[in-house]
Amino acid sequence: MSATEERRIRVTEYLDLEIDKEQWVCNRCNLTLGPARENYKKICLVHQRDAREIHPPLVSGSYNFSPDPLWIRIVEFYCPGCGTQVETEYLPPGHPLTYDIELDLDRLKERLSSGEFRIRNQRIEVVE
Repeated sequence: MSATEERRIRVTEYLDLEIDKEQWVCNRCNLTLGPARENYKKICLVHQRDAREIHPPLVSGSYNFSPDPLWIRIVEFYCPGCGTQVETEYLPPGHPLTYDIELDLDRLKERLSSGEFRIRNQRIEVVE
């Protein structure tokens, strides 16, 4: 295992954090998605979908169990390097994109340096 891989933490299914470089990285193609102190979604490709494409009407009539596109939109985020879908959000139209992951990088680095935490297989472990 390389030193870079040892200093990576798996944050989501497709998103890694490179601790030393403080960068978000797609763990499928290793493309850097931007500074870890910012929203990774800024670098991703974005596709807005009509909710009815994903959730088609189950019955006919005005109450059909399909989301109303005037009330909800589906926003998909893709890695610009490999096209992997990284995240999906259901938002009201006009609502800004969410900033869903904000880590205290300074404290994390401090705890890793002190030996309180260690990284094994891209996971944080508490040292006992």
